[in-house]
Amino acid sequence: MTHKRLPHELSLSGTRSVHAGEYRTKPGYALVDPIFQTSTYTFDNMAEMVAYQEAHNHGHVDERFEYGRYGNPTVAAAEARLASLEHAETAIQVASGMAALNFTFLSLLSAGNHIVMTDDSYRRTRQFVEEHLMKYGVECTVVPLGDFDALEAAIRPQTRLLFSETPSNPYLRVLDVERLAEVGRRRKVLTMIDATFSTPINLRPLEWGIDIITHSATKYLGGHHDLLAGFIAGSEKTLEPIREFIGILGGISDPNTAYLLLRGMKTLSLRVQKQNANGQAVAEFLAAHPAVDNVWYPGLKTHPGHEIARRQMQGYGGVLSFTVKGGREETFRFIDSLQIPFISPSLGGTESLLMHVAAQAYSDLTPEESLKIGIPQNFVRLSLGIEDADDLIADLGQALKRV
Repeated sequence: MTHKRLPHELSLSGTRSVHAGEYRTKPGYALVDPIFQTSTYTFDNMAEMVAYQEAHNHGHVDERFEYGRYGNPTVAAAEARLASLEHAETAIQVASGMAALNFTFLSLLSAGNHIVMTDDSYRRTRQFVEEHLMKYGVECTVVPLGDFDALEAAIRPQTRLLFSETPSNPYLRVLDVERLAEVGRRRKVLTMIDATFSTPINLRPLEWGIDIITHSATKYLGGHHDLLAGFIAGSEKTLEPIREFIGILGGISDPNTAYLLLRGMKTLSLRVQKQNANGQAVAEFLAAHPAVDNVWYPGLKTHPGHEIARRQMQGYGGVLSFTVKGGREETFRFIDSLQIPFISPSLGGTESLLMHVAAQAYSDLTPEESLKIGIPQNFVRLSLGIEDADDLIADLGQALKRV
């Protein structure tokens, strides 16, 4: 087999999406990467086995594998493709987006440490950090996204990690990642971004100085609502202890999922470009509609993070949030009148999905409690797929007439 195509040989994201991480010549001379459906790998003799162990004991990682919990060729190919797309030295594929986040937190933080994270983050992320990490003696301070004075003030001698999302979930707030990276370097604290919403097509935080990024590969990277996976990406030095930690915990991803990810990432650039266009067109339509109160989308000039997004992003994404005029009853009537988007809590795939955030993500809260944390009963999150924008707009228009 010839060598893998290296990231620096591929200049543009569309080409990387198709080719990065693959061998030029594959087993059996197949065009598509095969699924290596095996848990265990063999050695021809003891000398070969000893050489493998000695190489790995000294940190020399090659394409040889020993046991499935520590690596698989199909998984390695998916990791290499994501690393290339993110311009990262390496990447780790795990079982889900939450696994990517939580394994990283658990690996980097220990009793007595402190983490600073921004608000408007995914609810389950905050829940893990604020409720579960506390059990292990890790303290957390939550600061408003974009308030760098509060961020700087929150940093202590015990602070080991600064964490944020961009764009955030569900208000699509945009973080100045370059500024976060500068704070981290100056204060000697690692920085970490959940880049699921941005995708490596629209934003590559590592290029702005961020240390670690994570993805819920379930969303845009897979792109077809048919898998669960996560990625962690960064430098070899930063990710080496995380990879070793995951090998001990065992929350790996399987080769079949890696195969689906490889296939999904081949069309990532095309899909995201279409979703960017759909997001912009639908956001502009909703912003001008009399039955809509507010729209949150970084591509709108009225969005408070628009200028930051314009400077650091290649596109504004396929997710937007908005409020319908009226309350829960009117919003439910609008949702039930839609014919194209499905009611679903996910995002990033080929089909458009819509979520009533209070009823789905915060169903355990009363309307008063939900409103107190900024989630009113008329608040909707819409993830655009790759349907035609005109059809989506027509469907939204007819449904808004029912409000």
